Amino acid sequence: MIQNIGRLNCVLGVVGAVVGGLLGSLAFGWLARQGFYAVALPGALLGLGWGWLAKHRSVTVSALCGLAALAVGVFSEWRYFPFVADPSFAYFLAHVHLLPAIKLLMILLGGVFGFWFSLGRRAEVQSSAP
Repeated sequence: MIQNIGRLNCVLGVVGAVVGGLLGSLAFGWLARQGFYAVALPGALLGLGWGWLAKHRSVTVSALCGLAALAVGVFSEWRYFPFVADPSFAYFLAHVHLLPAIKLLMILLGGVFGFWFSLGRRAEVQSSAP
């Protein structure tokens, strides 16, 4: 019974993270078209989605959420602002270090938010995966 609750929490967390990351990416694109730059938003909403639905607090899982938040931030940046020389994702990944420092910092901030928000609100922290 307890394992089923753990699996349900994990599935809910993944669903929350995917929905949060997707909504964050779409919101980032909409804001970019309005003249605002918020590439940290997809990672932050990914972490919020996990933290809100998973009901399980784990530093290991939060680290994975932070990495996923970085990935969704890089993907969102490429999706809405690809390089002019070559719009392919492979080219973008090979040249991501050429982005302006503020963009790299915002992507990193999204990863930090993804980690932090995926911890949820509960006081106890478990150091192992669910």
